[in-house]
Amino acid sequence: MDTKKKEVLGNLKNPGRTWRPKKSPREVNTHDFPDKSKGKAVPYGVYDIGQNEAWVSVGISSDTAEFAVAAIRQWWKRMGAKRYATASRVLITADSGGSNSSRSRLWKLKLQEFADEIGKSIEVCHFPPGTSKWNKIEHRVFCHITSNWRGQPLETHQIVVDLIGSTRTKTGLVVKAKLDANTYQKGRKVTKAEIQSLNITPSRFHGEWNYVIRPRKK
Repeated sequence: MDTKKKEVLGNLKNPGRTWRPKKSPREVNTHDFPDKSKGKAVPYGVYDIGQNEAWVSVGISSDTAEFAVAAIRQWWKRMGAKRYATASRVLITADSGGSNSSRSRLWKLKLQEFADEIGKSIEVCHFPPGTSKWNKIEHRVFCHITSNWRGQPLETHQIVVDLIGSTRTKTGLVVKAKLDANTYQKGRKVTKAEIQSLNITPSRFHGEWNYVIRPRKK
C-alpha cells in the first residue's frame, strides 16, 4: 500500500502521447498553476500481490493516516472480506514515511480501530528508510495507472477515478477505484491515553519498524 503522487486537476498538460484526429490536437493551459476550485486528487492504493488486484481510493483533501486506513477499510469491504473471510490476520507492507509512517501515532490508532472492526490481527511490515521503491505497488500498479492516463488532462476527480478504474495489463492486473469525498484534517493529535489503549506488540524482527496490532477485547 502507498500513496501515488498528488495530481493537480484542470485542463493541464499530462506527459505522454495519445491518439487524436489528424490536425486536431487537444489544447491545454500553458501553466499548471493549481486551481483552488478544482483542487487536487490524492490516489491511495492497496495492492493484493497474490491476486494481482488493486484498490485505489481517490481523496479530495489531505493525505493523512486517517485517509490511508480508510482506503484499507474500503479495500477490505469491497475486495478483501469475501476473499479472505477465513483469514486470522491481515499482513500490510508499507513505506516508513508519509501518511503510513512507522512513527505515526494516528496511523496506529486508526489501524487499531480497523482491527477491532474486523476482528482480525493487523501485522505491519515497514520498508527500511530509503527503500520505498522496493514497494511492489510502485512498479506493478502505479506505473500502469500513469501509462493508462498518459496524454489525458486530469480535469476532474471523476475523470481520475474512471482512468484509474480502467487500468488493465496483459498479466491480468485489475484495478478498482472510487472517490473518497470525505475531508481529512492534518495535524490531528493522539493522546497518551489513546496510545496506551493500543493492543500492539513489536515484531521480533526490527520491532522499531514492524509490529502486530490485535483486536481489543470488548
